[in-house]
Amino acid sequence: AATRAIIKEWPYVDSSRIGIWGWSGGGSMSLNAIFRYPELYQTAMAIAFVSNQLYYDTIYQERYMGLPIDNDEGFKNGSPITFAHQLEGNLLLVHGTGDDNVHYQNFEALVNELIKHNKQFTMMSYPNRTHGIKEGENTTRHLYELLTRYLKDNLPPGPASE
Repeated sequence: AATRAIIKEWPYVDSSRIGIWGWSGGGSMSLNAIFRYPELYQTAMAIAFVSNQLYYDTIYQERYMGLPIDNDEGFKNGSPITFAHQLEGNLLLVHGTGDDNVHYQNFEALVNELIKHNKQFTMMSYPNRTHGIKEGENTTRHLYELLTRYLKDNLPPGPASE
């Protein structure tokens, strides 16, 4: 709703070039946005995301969502993987293989789901990097240059399209 309101309110926004990105919970929201609203978002970059709510830390999930047995629909509808088959835009997935907060299985499960539905995407795994993807020489620079290049390639700056 907010994106639609911004497009209407700000005439200089090019609605054919809307992108979204996020890390952790923001990465999950970015995935939900591009999967569930493909008519609004052309590009998404998701880093260290939860793809399936069942895979995340139960202390948080059960506190806010209850038990999966009591809230199956909530867990399903809150999981980006449920809507992966609707991908139409450009998608970059990034995850550290040593993430001890949002486990790497979230990344692998989503990759497999996208492949199952023949959805094209770009991915980058950072070996042995944790949730912050900052360990190792030059990692931070590499990651941010990757994000910058992906954004410039898929949502290039310039005048609004006619």
